[in-house]
Amino acid sequence: MNIEDSTLKALSTSLNLRQMRQEIISGNIANAETPGYKAKRIDFEEALARALDIDEMQTLQGDDPRHYNVGGGGFDNLQAQVFDDPNGVISDDGNTVNRDDEMAKMAENKILFDASIQLLNKKLGLMKYAVGTER
Repeated sequence: MNIEDSTLKALSTSLNLRQMRQEIISGNIANAETPGYKAKRIDFEEALARALDIDEMQTLQGDDPRHYNVGGGGFDNLQAQVFDDPNGVISDDGNTVNRDDEMAKMAENKILFDASIQLLNKKLGLMKYAVGTER
């Protein structure tokens, strides 16, 4: 039985990226009064889609041995991209953080984090049940 299946890897990666998003949002809120601070964002969905390689659109089909294997997906070398939010409204002091928007994004991220935890617990419960019923 393969304990480390793709569902566990996806849920684990999702939790890690949600944690990163929470830290970035917290940093944005903490710097809401800092002149010139630009709100940051993380490209969570794109990073997870690359790892899952859902539609295999990202996979390079290399038939020639001279082609480099750039890989399609994978959880081992996954890195989310952090960037300045291009949609931020610049205030008089050059700050682009909207505290209300950041608080809403934080609440949404927490709900999705909790949902991922519940899914992970269900998956582990199913695995525990499967191991316990084998004879």
